[in-house]
Amino acid sequence: MDLLHATGISIVGYLQENLIGFQDWFVFVSHAADLKNTFYVFFPIWFHLCESVGIRLIWVAVVGDWLNLVLKWILFGQRPYWWVHETSYYGKGPTPEIMQFPVTCETGPGSPSGHAMGSSSVYYVMTCAALSLLKTRELPIVSLQLIARCPRWALWAFFWAVQVNVCLSRVFVAAHFPHQVIAGVISGIVVAKVFNHLQVIYSVNLKKYISITLVLFSFAMGFYLLLKDFDVDLLWTLERAAHWCSRPEWIHIESTPFASLVRNLGIFLGLGLALNSQMYKTSYREKQGAEFTFRLSCIIISLLVIHIFDCFELPSDVETVYYLLSFCKNIAVSVTTVGIIPYCVSYVLRGQDKKVL
Repeated sequence: MDLLHATGISIVGYLQENLIGFQDWFVFVSHAADLKNTFYVFFPIWFHLCESVGIRLIWVAVVGDWLNLVLKWILFGQRPYWWVHETSYYGKGPTPEIMQFPVTCETGPGSPSGHAMGSSSVYYVMTCAALSLLKTRELPIVSLQLIARCPRWALWAFFWAVQVNVCLSRVFVAAHFPHQVIAGVISGIVVAKVFNHLQVIYSVNLKKYISITLVLFSFAMGFYLLLKDFDVDLLWTLERAAHWCSRPEWIHIESTPFASLVRNLGIFLGLGLALNSQMYKTSYREKQGAEFTFRLSCIIISLLVIHIFDCFELPSDVETVYYLLSFCKNIAVSVTTVGIIPYCVSYVLRGQDKKVL
């Protein structure tokens, strides 16, 4: 593994030396590839355009990120920004110098890359959803067939362009080794492919949403506590991140393993609560005749309200309090997006229809 890691460090150094002019772009890509943007941006848009795609996005993102956490705990992956300082691979020779950035100091294990895995799974779902809207009949003329396929090629080209940029970004900022981002992309696509064929997720009741939330949380906590009894600390990376990060303010509690787990489960449970609420059933039953206005209004208002939610910074002095507040906050995000806002919009539109009559 030392040879693989050393090769990765050489690639990190090469990218930082030759692509330093793209520094701002790569930092932006790392921010944009954060799974939080799936919940706070992509989900509200897709859910109000096509409910099934929005639901699938949440399932893929939550289950995929949970699987990513378990894999990270099993694989004990290093990260470049601390491995280069702790390894004995270079002996008494000079240690390669690599730069750090505001998005470098992730606190969890490094393999597979969560950004790459989340990005590939989420964009795979969205690409397939967009392709389903472009389905056309078979054309008899070959040239016309090629023209009809151009949008499909463009979508897949965009998908792979996003993945390449995410992978380059994570390696450039020294948050991951190349093999970790490649593993993330592959595993993310596998997760998305599985959920693309699961129809049962669209008819899950509230009881099952609660049960799945408890199972995912219990398994993660049980796995952590079990290994802790055997003196295996799954949070071994926190100390390394704190020690080797060049600027303490670049370490955020949001990047800790349990913070992402709690956030995701809050979003997931909130979706279950909203989908099984009377508000959701009423708003989507009464949208006839104003579907375009209804959906567009829901998208715009949801994005604005969620942005307000995102602006509230939770107190992080006490981790337990932070996790509890994060869980409740993200339940509120899903309930507001899926239940409250559509209900309010349908109520307003219904009132306007009565005035017209």
